Amino acid sequence: MHPEYAKSYPARNSSGARHAAVIPSDSTDLPVRPRALYVGTGGDLALRDAAGVVAIRRNVAAGTEIAFEAVRVMATGTTASDILAIW
Repeated sequence: MHPEYAKSYPARNSSGARHAAVIPSDSTDLPVRPRALYVGTGGDLALRDAAGVVAIRRNVAAGTEIAFEAVRVMATGTTASDILAIW
């Protein structure tokens, strides 16, 4: 890959170049689809995927980075906090 493109387009397995705080919501999608979610304070994480399916990841430890392109972090079922979207 040409070095200029390597700077502009991170690889799919990279951790990302930007981040933003996530406010869980049952009605609002994330403004961007993240590469991963970072959990600052542990707990359960209810994630909605592109197909509209919600699954709860139980007992996510503080400091965990989950590689998942969530469409929405649901308020119902999420007990974790200090969540960051990374893209």
